[in-house]
Amino acid sequence: MSEEASAATPARGGIGFMLRALHHRNYRLFFSGQSVSLIGTWMTRIATSWLVYRLTGSALLLGLVGFAGQIPSFLLAPFAGVLVDRWNRHRLLVITQVLAMVQSAGLAVLTLAGVIKIWHVLALSLLQGVINAFDMPGRQSFVVEMVERREDLPNAIALNSSMVNAARLVGPSIGGVIIAAVGEGWCFALDAVSYLAVIGSLLLMRLGPESYRTRKESKVLHELREGWRYVAGSVPIRSILLLLALVSLVGMPYTVLMPVFASTVLRGGPHTLGFMMAAVGVGALSGAVFLANRRTVIGLGKIIPMMSALFGAGLIGFSLSRILWLSLLLLLFTGIGFMVQMAASNTLLQTLVEDDKRGRVMSFYTMAIMGVTPFGSLLAGGLAHKIGAPNTLLFGGIGCILAAAWFASLLPRLRERVRPIYVEKGILPEIAEGIRSATRMARPEQ
Repeated sequence: MSEEASAATPARGGIGFMLRALHHRNYRLFFSGQSVSLIGTWMTRIATSWLVYRLTGSALLLGLVGFAGQIPSFLLAPFAGVLVDRWNRHRLLVITQVLAMVQSAGLAVLTLAGVIKIWHVLALSLLQGVINAFDMPGRQSFVVEMVERREDLPNAIALNSSMVNAARLVGPSIGGVIIAAVGEGWCFALDAVSYLAVIGSLLLMRLGPESYRTRKESKVLHELREGWRYVAGSVPIRSILLLLALVSLVGMPYTVLMPVFASTVLRGGPHTLGFMMAAVGVGALSGAVFLANRRTVIGLGKIIPMMSALFGAGLIGFSLSRILWLSLLLLLFTGIGFMVQMAASNTLLQTLVEDDKRGRVMSFYTMAIMGVTPFGSLLAGGLAHKIGAPNTLLFGGIGCILAAAWFASLLPRLRERVRPIYVEKGILPEIAEGIRSATRMARPEQ
């Protein structure tokens, strides 16, 4: 690293180093606006789960609502990725945030008026799923435009995860108190208001001309096929996405069963559910801080299966626990495992992908996390109805550990494929310089 670059980079281990992506004005605006909005989002998540379980008492319907909210990501994300690569990502995000605000306001009005029915929740969850299918790949791809220094991109991704999980810690805790005091409707209302923060932050950004470029050179279906061939043809990208999809299918549906554990298994109420979600948030936030303090992406490959296995082990322990404090401790490790796996996978994908295919690759990332989860939610709801929520999570945890073992077995092969890409991009500069020196020495004198 040059002396100038070293001077511009805060010392490792300090707060400045951990928050270095916030030196970029646009990212700082986004981070502050999203931090407020995401607290409201997590309040809505816990309120929706509690509302559905209060109205129906059915684990199956909890799974069905989770399915409705996430199936659009599976169906629409590939097309959304093509459009994210063609459209103005900044304008797209403004539109998705406004629509999400309207969706939360609709939930608030129906709930506060006392006329909310389960079909209303299903329909509005479906609408939010459509919005998320475009918002998530757009948001993931837009990070590159907000952070001018590419070496700060991994830190920005880690800070994004910190932001999400800090909100996961605060939002459910506040939501549990509000539900117990005045009901679910006020959680939805506060969430609608919170969207004003992120919309305002987006409108205040200063963007260069590259952010407003529109691509219309080829047809959507052609670009969709091109994106699929690119993902399928890259062993590292394909393997990372497949592991994410497997863990999301068998592990992530634990979130839709949380009300069952809070009320039936642990004999609690909305406060208990809030504490459980907060424990996951504490673990996830700890994992995000760990990633934010990393200087390089090198070594993330072996961290991914380790954290997937930790997530699975946490689920197994949680499924067997009947004591609140032990369940909270196990959920903390569950949060660490899944968050680090997800954020590390995101970082590696963003590092490996070509810029002109970023939106499409991140749409497959959206599918792997949010698109596959609805099938898991539906499966988990059905299994919980038949064999009980604890046994359902037990099998899910075992599945996560098996998926982690499969990915770990691929690591030597994946390193061989990733190494040339990192040399080309300068992520392994000492190797790249060695290759250049060897080339110069082998070149005949002119």
